[in-house]
Amino acid sequence: MKKSLLALASGTLGLGIAEFVMMGILPNVAHDLGVSIPTAGHFISAYAIGVCVGAPLMVVVARTRPLKQILLGLVAVYFVGNLCAAFSQGYWSLLLMRFVSGLPHGAFFGVGSIVAERVADKGKESLAVSMMIAGMTVANLFGVPFGTMLSNLVSWRFPFLFNAGWGLLIFYLIYKWVPSLPALPDVGLKGQFRFLKKLAPWLIILTTMFGNGGIFCWFSYVTPQMIHEAGFAASHITLIMVLAGLGMTIGNLVGGKCGDLYGLAPVIRFTQVLMLVSLLGTFFFASVPWLSVLLMFIGTACLFAVSSPQQLLLLQNSRGSEMMGAACVQIAFNLGNAVGAYLGGLPVEAGLGYRYPALVGVFVVLLGLLSVSIYLKRERMMKRI
Repeated sequence: MKKSLLALASGTLGLGIAEFVMMGILPNVAHDLGVSIPTAGHFISAYAIGVCVGAPLMVVVARTRPLKQILLGLVAVYFVGNLCAAFSQGYWSLLLMRFVSGLPHGAFFGVGSIVAERVADKGKESLAVSMMIAGMTVANLFGVPFGTMLSNLVSWRFPFLFNAGWGLLIFYLIYKWVPSLPALPDVGLKGQFRFLKKLAPWLIILTTMFGNGGIFCWFSYVTPQMIHEAGFAASHITLIMVLAGLGMTIGNLVGGKCGDLYGLAPVIRFTQVLMLVSLLGTFFFASVPWLSVLLMFIGTACLFAVSSPQQLLLLQNSRGSEMMGAACVQIAFNLGNAVGAYLGGLPVEAGLGYRYPALVGVFVVLLGLLSVSIYLKRERMMKRI
């Protein structure tokens, strides 16, 4: 792997821990702060909302700056947000710091995708983007389970302290290894949003938001689901999160490779069909331990199999506005995260049990599948003209 991609992957690794560790430590945070688990789910949504706000804000503030300089500034915000989150004393202060921690997320992925595409070998752009995203899947393979273990043994605050320390390393690696690429051409603030006048980018945004949002309806509550529905002990959750991370890692690499071989949109559509299968299976077989874990593995693999194809597909459909286009994928991903965490919590609050978030997710993913199917149909019609 090129050193520049490794530096970017170190950043997505930290962002992955920051975003996903809350799923593993949710019961501990809820207990310590004296709130319900669905209420603690707001910390997931707050991070996601921070992503949605931070990405367009970055375009407004830093669109004329060199790409490397933008990345370093984003890492600084990541460091401050996670350090303050570790010392939060109540619901509102942690909610605010989760929002701040999310601000650099989408912008980092957006700028990082542009850098990865530029340093990639010809014909391997999707694979290069997946290499950058691999940091996030490694976070789920090792970082999130490690954070969950620390939370169970010591305190839920330790994962956030780790993130702050990791931020210093990210800053150094980007400073040392990422080349000094020039700023993107300044097309003005309106120019950054010009691509949204076309239907195709909106279809990509919608399939990202609904497809990933459907998975998050279920995955936001995977820890209590495994404990209360599948019957696993709390001590087993660390290993289960490792398997979830393994699914993400494999899915990301396979999705990136298949995107280069078979086309980006077809890979997205096929993967979202698998999402539906995994969510339906989870709803019907949540009480079967081994099958519940297997379906979790498939679901998390699908979640990241679409990541680099979605990222690159929107880049291709936003030429001249790449910074905003690349950031929009992460806005859509995390808006789906926020909405999914909220919608998935509704049946739990109604007392229906922890298998029902997966059923809600089925209907949300269907909307994503519809969006990418319309995109593919339009693409084929355009080729005939």
